[in-house]
Amino acid sequence: MVTTKAVGDGAEEAAAGWLRARGLEIVQRNYRVARGPYARGGEIDIIARDTDGTLVFVEVRHRADTRHGGAAATVTPAKQRSIIHAARHYLAGLKSLPPCRFDVVALDGE
Repeated sequence: MVTTKAVGDGAEEAAAGWLRARGLEIVQRNYRVARGPYARGGEIDIIARDTDGTLVFVEVRHRADTRHGGAAATVTPAKQRSIIHAARHYLAGLKSLPPCRFDVVALDGE
């Protein structure tokens, strides 16, 4: 039986390959910020660098079908806040701030 984690890992691997094929360099995968007593946690599936130097924070979403709006519809405002929190944490560790953007790779179906 295939687990949900295995399906998610496969979707992330497919997304990383798709990004590489478009010239992006994968900088880090599954960047996590732990939940603390005064802060919420967060995770970024893929951090990549585009050919122009832009740092790209990528959320990968997968849904087997589109009956409930598909993969892109699952990036809720709460999920966006979590990603932004983790991105701020990551950027705080850099010596200088590069241009940044947030992307979503949404995979619907097989």
